[in-house]
Amino acid sequence: MTSTAQSSRSRTRHTGAAAVALTAAAALLAGCSSGDTSDNPLAGEKAGAGTVVVGSNNFAESTLLADIYGEALRAKGLKVAYKHNIGSRETTYGLMKNGSVTVLPEYNGALLAYLDSEATPATVEETTAAIEKKLDGKLTLLQPSAAQNKDSISVNAETAKKYGLTAESSIADLEDIADELVIGGSPEFQTRHQGLAGLKSVYGVEFKSFKALDAGGPLTQTALKDNTVQAADIFTTDPTITREKFVVLRDPENLFGFQNVQPLVREGDLSQEGADALDAVSAALDTETLMDLDAQVQLDKKDPLDVAKAWLKSVGLD
Repeated sequence: MTSTAQSSRSRTRHTGAAAVALTAAAALLAGCSSGDTSDNPLAGEKAGAGTVVVGSNNFAESTLLADIYGEALRAKGLKVAYKHNIGSRETTYGLMKNGSVTVLPEYNGALLAYLDSEATPATVEETTAAIEKKLDGKLTLLQPSAAQNKDSISVNAETAKKYGLTAESSIADLEDIADELVIGGSPEFQTRHQGLAGLKSVYGVEFKSFKALDAGGPLTQTALKDNTVQAADIFTTDPTITREKFVVLRDPENLFGFQNVQPLVREGDLSQEGADALDAVSAALDTETLMDLDAQVQLDKKDPLDVAKAWLKSVGLD
């Protein structure tokens, strides 16, 4: 799961537009999951002693995972606060380092790409080991889950039909047609190795243009559905892939790496009981389960906190 580097978009914006954007951002942050207890996820304020702060990035699955891991801690009697929808990995990693966030459900491959874009691990174990070498000294990883959610280059049904692309096609098959296609994704996707930079260097694929949307969320889904963009960075557990008949292109060069859900925690700020509770969640979570839980939140519009609690109860972790 890719998460953010600095956007290269122009900063010469009218001050009135900036004010509107700030107001909209404040409204968005206020409308978090019912599990959110933070007025401002970006404030960076440290919680009181003994409180475990669980953070999430700014997309639906990350919020759901934060609720799952956080409620598992609450079930063990730990005091938990949430900072939902914080934003990009650049922001969340900084809040982890300064102690504002204690636990963050991460995606190991994307975290490694952020810490070391040149790393090419061949296994999940090598991925964890490579991350640990680059992590801030105050941080560590717990056990990875079997659940994976990878970034993907997906095309809509219209584009797939026009160019003869199927589930057997790979990203490399875009090389001769990409200059006719608009691709969409988060602003950071434009500059990351696990983004346009890697698509060019690894696959030789350069698109006609890039449209800044969101991190695999409703803006990206809608733009791909409506053919505003013909290709997009879509997460592989996204239930709209099946519903809208998007075609996920294979990634034979493993540009997007391993993307197992794996909690990142601050050493010393989480008890062994808490670490054990998080490991128990990871042991019970697999990709099929995550896809089902995502569908409940994104398609059935259930509150992620309710979905999290129900699943934890179903596996005896409540």
